[in-house]
Amino acid sequence: MSQDEDAGKNQSGNLIDQNLKKVFDDVLNEELPDRLTNLLAQLRASENSEDGSGEAGK
Repeated sequence: MSQDEDAGKNQSGNLIDQNLKKVFDDVLNEELPDRLTNLLAQLRASENSEDGSGEAGK
């Protein structure tokens, strides 16, 4: 394999990396759906009522 081919593959790999990072960053910044937020609140309330301390998961 020539150096030009290696450079082209490296450039392609870098472009793929950049695009994947952008997509995942966009997903991380999305708000959680209300349904999931409500389920998490129910879970926290359930854990708090079971241990009685109000500090579940800490």
